[in-house]
Amino acid sequence: MNEINKTKEYSNGEITVVWDASKCIHAGNCVKHLPNVYNPKEKPWIKVDNATTDELKDQISTCPSGALSWK
Repeated sequence: MNEINKTKEYSNGEITVVWDASKCIHAGNCVKHLPNVYNPKEKPWIKVDNATTDELKDQISTCPSGALSWK
């Protein structure tokens, strides 16, 4: 049985934030560090246009589960 793809991508044309729901442990680092970008109560819950590419990269590096990555 194949696992359903649980990744979503959010791009601003310069960086693409990749979220893998199957890895997420809901530690909340993303929401704490960039609340203007990550808001689980909204859809889409990741708004990459609300931060610079460097801010996004720095925040993603703090994700303890590896659920967030970028390309």
